[in-house]
Amino acid sequence: DYYYYGYIGVGNPPQKFSVVFDTGSSNVWVPGEACVSDACNEHRQFKNAGSTTFQPSPQKIQIQYGTGFIAGDVGTDTVQVSKSLVLRNQSFAMTSQEDKTFELPRSQFDGLFGLGFTGGAEGNIRSPVDSMVQENVLKSPLFGIKLRRDSLSGNGEITFGSYDTSYTNNLEWIGVYGDIFWATTMEGILYGDEPQNYLYGADKVSAASGVLAVEEKARASRKALLDTGSSLIYGDPFSLAAMSTRIGANPLTGEIPCPVLASLKSFHFVLGGKRFTMQPEEYIFHDPATGICEVQWMPVSDYLWIMGIPFLQTYYTVYDIKDHRIGLARMRQ
Repeated sequence: DYYYYGYIGVGNPPQKFSVVFDTGSSNVWVPGEACVSDACNEHRQFKNAGSTTFQPSPQKIQIQYGTGFIAGDVGTDTVQVSKSLVLRNQSFAMTSQEDKTFELPRSQFDGLFGLGFTGGAEGNIRSPVDSMVQENVLKSPLFGIKLRRDSLSGNGEITFGSYDTSYTNNLEWIGVYGDIFWATTMEGILYGDEPQNYLYGADKVSAASGVLAVEEKARASRKALLDTGSSLIYGDPFSLAAMSTRIGANPLTGEIPCPVLASLKSFHFVLGGKRFTMQPEEYIFHDPATGICEVQWMPVSDYLWIMGIPFLQTYYTVYDIKDHRIGLARMRQ
């Protein structure tokens, strides 16, 4: 469950590419025909001359991800997400350079399809979700994402213009912070029924209810990004070290003795003033092949938390483009 990807068509007639649908970025890119990087040569490459609707531009672009870098040329063409969802004039990048992050066997996908807002797009390019709203191709201005935990039992699912309404009554809605990505405020991390807040620097959380007053919420300095393109939960090293220590995991390697799993309690992440719980089997990965157990988090940033795939396998999520809010409901496995 390192990443989830689907397929789009670019150009007319459509050229097929596998892409990660990424809520943590806002650009669309696929390997360009002129790219000579190993990563490009190992994947499908867009052929400009093969599309009757392709429009070139002189614009160049560079994108640095948390892991990975690409550079390329910007063009405009038809981007087909499904038979009923077609963007007629979507700007996208054709890479001329990709680093080793996107090489096989690690990256089975060809490119990325950013699901963030235009404010988060490099090169002042309109993001595809904003294009969907502007071109009025969605039944409703939202999309839903379901990431199944065990890839052997099913795949991920993304629904544009609607969502799985069987989750409607269970959705908890939280506000989006800013107009860049799908980020919200983060006010606390609690363990079991203990009062201690493990989020470093956050001392204004109402541990009794998990619901913050407006004044308390405004004081919170942490932000959390719901990111379908990140394989782990990433956060500040102080909080994660304290969490690992509390459950008996090695703060440096993340490993934890598998026999202790049965005695562990849930962690509660307070996002947008509301609690979202992860049970031990959801925040600990047990590799039956090696017999190794390890936490599904890693320290990378002092300020922005990344709630990646382990969290999103736990919660079905609905992204409301128009009203800038996210709905979360515990996943039914």
